[in-house]
Formats: sequence, C-alpha cells, structure tokens
Amino acid sequence: MAAQFLPYTPDVEAQDPDFDRHVQTVIEKTETYIAESVQAGGTGQALRDAHAKGYGLVRGEVEILDGLPPEYAQGIYSTPGTHDALVRFSNGSPHAGADARLGAATGLALKMFDIPGPTLLEDEPDTGTFDYANINGPIFFCNTIEHYLFIQELFLDAPAYFSQGRPGAHRFFTEFVTGKGTLDQEDWAWDEFLAFLRLSKTPPANLLLSSYWTMGAVRHGDYIAKVRITPDPDCATTVLRRAIDPTSADEVFRPALQAELQERPYAFDIQVQLCTDLERMPVEDTTVEWPEKLSPSVTVAKLRLPQQDISGPENLATMDSLSFTPWRVTAEHAPLGNIMRARKEVYRQSSIARHKLNQQPRTEPRSAGEVLGPAR
Repeated sequence: MAAQFLPYTPDVEAQDPDFDRHVQTVIEKTETYIAESVQAGGTGQALRDAHAKGYGLVRGEVEILDGLPPEYAQGIYSTPGTHDALVRFSNGSPHAGADARLGAATGLALKMFDIPGPTLLEDEPDTGTFDYANINGPIFFCNTIEHYLFIQELFLDAPAYFSQGRPGAHRFFTEFVTGKGTLDQEDWAWDEFLAFLRLSKTPPANLLLSSYWTMGAVRHGDYIAKVRITPDPDCATTVLRRAIDPTSADEVFRPALQAELQERPYAFDIQVQLCTDLERMPVEDTTVEWPEKLSPSVTVAKLRLPQQDISGPENLATMDSLSFTPWRVTAEHAPLGNIMRARKEVYRQSSIARHKLNQQPRTEPRSAGEVLGPAR
C-alpha cells in the first residue's frame, strides 16, 4: 500500500531566484494596506489583509484517531489523543462590512494546543501550538509570489473596480489575466483567472456545512498531502439554518453560526489526501484540484465543537487578538510550493503590524481556557 503514495523529497518544490525580493514587495504592500485600514476599513482597527472579517471564535477539541494506517499516522497524527483547540471562522475578503459585499469565500482557521516539538516559526519555536488556515475551496487562484504581486493589488482595490459596474468589472478581469499589463501574452494568468471564477461562484453556505482545504500542499511526514476539514455527515444533517442569503441582512453568517452552536454540539472530520502522482496532483500548481479517484481523503482526526455561546462582543474582540498561520506547524507538516512558502513571512509580518497598530500583545496562548476562560 505504501508504494502508491509518493515520498516527500525537497526536490518536489521549484526554486525561484527572485522569491525573496518578491516577498519583500508583498510585505511592504501588505503593511501599507494594514496601516491605511485603520481609517479606511470602517472599524477603527487595523484589519487583516485577508480574512479581515471574523464570524466567531469557537472552543473545540481535536481527537487524533487511533489505529490509522501507517501512511496516515505521520507527524502529529502518529500519537492518538485529544488536544484543546480554537477555531476562527471568517470571510476571505481583505475588507470588512456587510456580508453581501464580501462574497462567499469563507475560512476555518484551527489552532491546536499541547503539540510537542518546535514550530517552523523561528521567533516562536516553543509555543506548543499547531495551526491550519483553510478556505472553502479545494483550489487557489494564485500559484507564485510573482503573480501575487498584482493579484494582491487587484483584491485590495476590488471595491473601487466593481463600484464602476460592468466597465470596472471588465477592467478588473482584464488586469487579472494580463497581470496589469506586465505579462507576455503566452504567460497570461488564464489558469489562475479560471480558478478565481470557479471560487467566486461558490454558493453561500452555513459555515458549519462548508468543507475547508489547505489549498496548497503540505508535508505529511514521509509523504505529500492536502488537508481538508469537512463536516461530520451525521452532524451536518442536524443543521437547521441551511439556506444563507447574504442579501437578507447585513450580518447572516455569524447569526447562523451563533444560533446553531447555542443549540447543539457539532463536529468536523480532519482528513488527509496523500499525493500519488505529481503530474495530476501537483505541488506548484494550486489551480489544480487533486482528484479523489487517485487518492481519497482519509479521516485522521475529529474536530468537536461543544455547545457554546459565542454571541458576546468580547468573543469578536478576543478573536481579533489571535493570529493563525500555516507555518505554525512542526517540520513534518511544512507547507510546500511557492505560494505556500510566501505565506510564512507575509503572515508573520502582517500579524506583527496589525497587533502593533491595535496595541495588542502578540503572544501565543497556551490553552483554549487562557483565551476563552474555563470550559463550562
């Protein structure tokens, strides 16, 4: 069985000689946006440059399952047991405001506690925390940090484009494909643009009914994987507020999440999809969905959310003070690929800038109770 899964080797990643220079440019643009968002964002606070609007901070518990096949019992999943956890549900947009203005891209960021081993963040190796930062789509619309330079600008300025109606939308689409005029025609970003269109057509759904992917590949110990956090089928049937209409009110995602969790517990499956074919399951092309027929997603852990009340304003304030990054993991789970590598320093510097502007301490909590108080 093990022979069908490709082993991880460093050469599965392509090297870019201009990578560091491009990352620094993105960091500078990100820091400028965050600083300007204090006034422009409408909240009086510095915003994240992505997933700016949070929908709720939820207490959870992750149970790493016993008896996993050896190919899946890798890294942190090699030791069965339970870990306290926190979950931040969010919108993927870099903007705040009414849900209808932000689109249906949503995120689930997971933080697990008491994970042994150093993280890959050199300035905080011993936090004992382990993060996932997943979105509700199996693909992503950007493959390289070079392309992210213009895609970031387009997304930060998206309201200005689309406020101009069809002419503004046409200009946004043209500048996306052409890299704002920087790309030769044979290099136009068609794959990324088509991935963006596919994701933009994702219908709005109750946050508890969406699946959330790492988008890019990650190490899974000796192997290469993508990780999905998907609703437990039995729990999904109990959700009452299934239809979400962002045009019906300014706030629709948070009230539905809040009401469901007040009434009943919930659970997600944490699943791993191992790579079997680098051509059809590429590491460096995040616009390609890995086919389940080549390698099905296998449940390695349960994420359980107890019945709880997240309705208070303090929940949002507490949530805003936390940071999540796909690089707060152990080496056995390192993110892979150009765009995933770029997230390491961009996320770190973004978090530093935001916390400084908001005068918030930037320290990793040691437990869910430290953040939300004792469990009831």
